[in-house]
Amino acid sequence: MYINCGTKVCPPVVHPTKCCVVNKCYNVVVPEIHPSHTTTVNHINYNHVHSFPHTESCATEVTNTESIAPPGMGYGMPPGPGFGPGPGPGPGMGPIGPMGPMGPMGGPMFPY
Repeated sequence: MYINCGTKVCPPVVHPTKCCVVNKCYNVVVPEIHPSHTTTVNHINYNHVHSFPHTESCATEVTNTESIAPPGMGYGMPPGPGFGPGPGPGPGMGPIGPMGPMGPMGGPMFPY
């Protein structure tokens, strides 16, 4: 037979906690933004080149005078009626003058 001798219960003994580590890996994407900017500066230089063109012209002024010789005093002509012997213009006074068909300035004798 069993005899209960009175069981005595002691206070519990608490031991240090045993730590167990479970490693879990997670990949997390963190966007890292590094902005950049390029400014293109256009430098324009206008080179103003000056020139000084020069022209020349020539003008010739021609004047004519007409005189009436006193009667009987023609210049270079014999005295008497008319301008010389025979009908028509005298020598060198026709349509082809002393300088050919051209006038004294190199142009036509009769511009009109």
